[in-house]
Amino acid sequence: MKLASISYYPVKSTTGHEVSEADVLPWGLAGDRRYLVADEQSRTLTARVEPRLLAVVPMLDGDTLTLTGPHAEPLRVAPSARLSPVTLWGSEIELADCGDAAAAWLTSLVGRPVRLKWLDDPRRRPVDPAYGRPDDRVSLADGYPLLLTSAASLARLNDWIAEDALERGAEPPAPLPMHRFRPNVVVDGVPSEPFAEEEWKRLRIGEVEFRVAKGCARCVLTTIDPDTYEKGKEPIRTLSRYRKREGKTWFGVNLIPDAPGRIAVGDRVTIL
Repeated sequence: MKLASISYYPVKSTTGHEVSEADVLPWGLAGDRRYLVADEQSRTLTARVEPRLLAVVPMLDGDTLTLTGPHAEPLRVAPSARLSPVTLWGSEIELADCGDAAAAWLTSLVGRPVRLKWLDDPRRRPVDPAYGRPDDRVSLADGYPLLLTSAASLARLNDWIAEDALERGAEPPAPLPMHRFRPNVVVDGVPSEPFAEEEWKRLRIGEVEFRVAKGCARCVLTTIDPDTYEKGKEPIRTLSRYRKREGKTWFGVNLIPDAPGRIAVGDRVTIL
């Protein structure tokens, strides 16, 4: 089994980038989800609520972030040293503000007052202690440093979606692309069976070892086409039929690295 792709997302809920190699840090891939957008109540705003965020293309050059979008000229972002609390999934975290220019640029896009925030110190946010160790940390990802999906699981899901469409007398839709699920790493090849990743406890990608913290419960964001920003019913409709438990639908697993390292597309993936 091989590592088929690597992706990182500089700003939470915006466009990601596929790369050939990446540094794995204790809190996630280098550059992954260190920024987020907050509303007037200092609550995290995601594409679940504002799909237009998916139109933002954030580019990292060292420590410099540049935002590109369809509505304005590209903007270079300069975070300040001033920290303030932002609510992220029910917990508060201190983040640095990225200034009025970034706030105006994003406000113009989404049509309501928002601000861009930066996690200056990724050691500040622990993972859920029910699934991690006391010293495990995560950037601004939903809960864990990396998300892994498998090509075999997506192929099975797309088969189910097509079969269910035919049962309803509808035309089968085009297969869902993997970036709909926003993974950091995708594995492919023998001996991976569909959804086998949910049984793994530990794995090695190249020379970096990971713990599988838990499965990934999927939300409405997966139903938004990242190219058109339109909402649909898939894949949640089909996941609810085949992959529902505990009142949630599941696709992919969350990983926690044991130590820093570097991974590259083509690396061997070994289940430990």
